[in-house]
Amino acid sequence: MRYLRSDGHVAIRRPRPADEAEFVAAVRRSRDLHHPWLSAPDDALRYAAYLRKIRRRDSSGFLFCDRESGEIAGYANISGIVLGALRGGYLGYAAFRPYAGTGHASAGVRLVIGYAFGPLGLHRLEANIQPGNEPSKRLARRLGFRLEGFSPDYLFVDGAWRDHERWAITA
Repeated sequence: MRYLRSDGHVAIRRPRPADEAEFVAAVRRSRDLHHPWLSAPDDALRYAAYLRKIRRRDSSGFLFCDRESGEIAGYANISGIVLGALRGGYLGYAAFRPYAGTGHASAGVRLVIGYAFGPLGLHRLEANIQPGNEPSKRLARRLGFRLEGFSPDYLFVDGAWRDHERWAITA
């Protein structure tokens, strides 16, 4: 397997069409972790749409994998990438069972941040997190994100407009 970056026990790589079955199965077994915070691609059509989206110029997608087994432990996306004077984007991430709480997400997102600030040439990443999503906020804090503000009714998630806290990190 060709990885973009590795920290020893976790590595990141690009999602591929061949990952569909494993990715969809991981999303389905992890629904209770993700609801109501996000809606991950949970079938073949949504996975294909996800691959199309992350291949656009304003997006980038990554899987973080357990190096020993090669299994997908979670994923991260950077969307809304703007170059020029901003050189930033929006970071989203999720862990999959059985890797949630094992450090795989922290290591994987750390690798994605390094890749974003390195080869992608970005300067700023923003993570918009719902106020009740404590695991995601802990991960953001642990990785050096700072709380910058609050956005009421910011994103439409799980059938409703949800408030979000804006967390950011710069290179």
